[in-house]
Amino acid sequence: MNNNFRKLLSSKYNRFFKRGVSGITASTRVLPDFIIVGTVRSGTTSLYYNICDHPSILPADYDEIGFFDSNYHLGINWYRSMFSTQKEMNQVRKDTGYAMTGEDTPFYFWKEEAVKRISEHLPNVKIITIFRNPVDRAYSNYNLGVRAKTEKLTFEDAINEEIKFLEKHTFRETIDRRRSYLTKGIYEEQIKLWFDIFPREQIHILSTESMKQDPQNTLKKIFQFLEIPEYTIRNPQNKKSEKYEKMNIQTRKRLLEFYKPYNDKFFKIIEEKFEWND
Repeated sequence: MNNNFRKLLSSKYNRFFKRGVSGITASTRVLPDFIIVGTVRSGTTSLYYNICDHPSILPADYDEIGFFDSNYHLGINWYRSMFSTQKEMNQVRKDTGYAMTGEDTPFYFWKEEAVKRISEHLPNVKIITIFRNPVDRAYSNYNLGVRAKTEKLTFEDAINEEIKFLEKHTFRETIDRRRSYLTKGIYEEQIKLWFDIFPREQIHILSTESMKQDPQNTLKKIFQFLEIPEYTIRNPQNKKSEKYEKMNIQTRKRLLEFYKPYNDKFFKIIEEKFEWND
């Protein structure tokens, strides 16, 4: 059995058997109007479900679909099966005056092939990115590994190992590893992939901190970006939030210094500055 036939068989199985009615009716379904593309451990899931609380927005069947990277071989109709039918969209448009749908997959963010595929299939899609203080993001990502029992090293030993690996390998080789806690927070390398392909006006940037401190105003700006009416979310959600021990103070100081030059380059690219100094 050759590789192309295997892909075709996998596509048909996943669309018609695993997706059921949604797969069968895929041709009647829409593609997303917006995608939250990153960043990992920055609150993308919470942001997605908060956006989907808007009455004009219909959610996908689940978050982190991963079509444009790990599931691309399943085909565009498999992807369509994740979203609402045109009839459902028309009903929401009739009821509210507007209708949109979207998805969130933070793993798209650093993958050039995902950026190109999104541009090819969805050239007018609105891109949303949420950025967290990279020090906090790295520690959260590390603790996720500890909870999943995929990380046995201390945080300090893990970041030392990663820095040594990064010194001898490319950015992409390092960020594709499981242990890429620091590398995923080097945002300037990743945002350039999107700015190189998509017009700036198609990309909305916000911070995890602003979402936490002022969720209503932050969501208001997102709804303006999506060109839908303002809407007050009654109970902003905070999903996948976990508690863990506080980071060592000296380690935090070290990482603040590590990220400073990367953050400065990132702020220059996005023409905006976040308060990530402590």
